Order: sequence, then structure tokens, then C-alpha cells
Amino acid sequence: MIKRRRSISGFTLVELLVVLAILGLLAGLVGPQVMKFLGSSKTKTAHLQIADLAATLDLYRLEIGRYPTTEEGLEALVENPGSNSNWNGPYLKKAKVPTDPWGNDYLYRFPGEHGTFDIWSLGADGREGGDGEDADITSWE
Repeated sequence: MIKRRRSISGFTLVELLVVLAILGLLAGLVGPQVMKFLGSSKTKTAHLQIADLAATLDLYRLEIGRYPTTEEGLEALVENPGSNSNWNGPYLKKAKVPTDPWGNDYLYRFPGEHGTFDIWSLGADGREGGDGEDADITSWE
């Protein structure tokens, strides 16, 4: 009698475990690096948005003759805060003041303690101070 060998297709349990172990090692090594770059990109985005807001505030001052007060805030860039006849807004493209990359409002002060005006974000944690992604992003540094 001739025994025929049955052809069974598929993977063995050992092969599957080896592949899963390799995927786990790759995820453990690559994952933290990707998250580090994600955090730094949010910080860079906040710096760019603050620079854009500062340039827009300069344009506002050229047309109105002064910067918005702290009470008027950055909303003066999208809505006329009073009876300013020279107001030609909205000065922001989307007619909306952007939030920082973590979804919080940018803070604004005029006159500023560090310059003509101060714009800052409190970072990922939404509190003053912090390190890394939680650090404050400011217009004066």
C-alpha cells in the first residue's frame, strides 16, 4: 500500500508565534519614536500659529492704529470689537481664531510683559510650565 502524503496548507502555531513576536518587537521599538515626532510636530505647529497670529496683529495695528486690548483679545481679528471704522476684517483666513494643537485657546495680553504683546499656549497639559510636550509655547522665546 502506498501512503499518500496529504498536503495541508497553512501556518503552524510556531510560525505564527514567531511572526507575532517579531511584530511585537517592531512595535515596541518604532512606536515610541513615532510618538516622539508626533509631540514635536504639535509644538512646531503651535510656534507657527503664534507667528502667524503675531503677523496678523501687526496688520491689525497698521489698519486700526493700535493692537487689540487684552479684553478684546484675539477675537478682534475676526469681529469688529467696536465702532472702528478702519476695521477691514476678518483678518484671519477662516474667520475664526485657531486653537492650539491640543484644542486649547491661545492666550493674549496687551500690553505684553515680554514685548509689545504676548501670545502663548500652555502646551499639552493646559497648565503653566512643564517639560517636553507640556512646555509653554510663547511668542517671546
